[in-house]
Amino acid sequence: MAAEEGKVDPMHQFTIEPLLGSNGWELAGFNIAFTNSAMWMAITTVLLTIFVAGGMKRELVPGRWQMMVETFTGFIDDMLEANIGKAGRKYVPYIFSLFMFILFANILGLLPLGVIGLHPFTFTSHFTVTGVLAIISFAIVLVVGFWKHGLKFFTLFVPHGTPLAMIPVIFPIELISFLVRPFSLALRLFVAMMAGHVLLKVLSSFVIDGTNAGAGFAALVGVPSFILMVGISALEILVAGIQAYVFALLTSLYINDAENLH
Repeated sequence: MAAEEGKVDPMHQFTIEPLLGSNGWELAGFNIAFTNSAMWMAITTVLLTIFVAGGMKRELVPGRWQMMVETFTGFIDDMLEANIGKAGRKYVPYIFSLFMFILFANILGLLPLGVIGLHPFTFTSHFTVTGVLAIISFAIVLVVGFWKHGLKFFTLFVPHGTPLAMIPVIFPIELISFLVRPFSLALRLFVAMMAGHVLLKVLSSFVIDGTNAGAGFAALVGVPSFILMVGISALEILVAGIQAYVFALLTSLYINDAENLH
């Protein structure tokens, strides 16, 4: 019985569950029940709003909170200026919100809140969520591209200097590569977050099973697995920041294509 109770399902943490039941929440054939994923999205949004609002006091001598917000804002502003130029400044609100939302979501999903009975849900480990974020970014690229350049936007798919005879071959290749961007953008974040959480769950099962098997197995399997969990948890915090940065960086590069047709 103890062994059964000690088993850990590494995929259970990704299960989306309605918090108030699923009956009676039908709208136009779709179930709109409030889920654990939606709850953690709301929590992330609230915490991010509080974080930004607390740093907008505009004090002459900024405090630590204001300095943190200004540091993140300046970081995004510098990234956009480096990748897009002066025209990138108007995208700061969106890229900043995108970066911070993913960063907060990733970090919240790593917090050891299970010790107090609250189990965080890493919604960025679901392709549906990362896919929607990627589609929003891709839609902005398309709107900016056609709004600013009209049909000339299609020249993006014909690199400068391409021989006329090669255009029928190069154009569809470049077009397909362009259309795959939102998929690859979403997949990268989804896979990175899911893989790390699965690995931590697997290691936790080693710790539990090793402890249940006795002192010998605990020392041989449980303790090394626990030490490895601590190291991987620290690495996952780094990955959480890197993945938020990569998502924001690639989005800014895609917007640069729409702005400057590079």
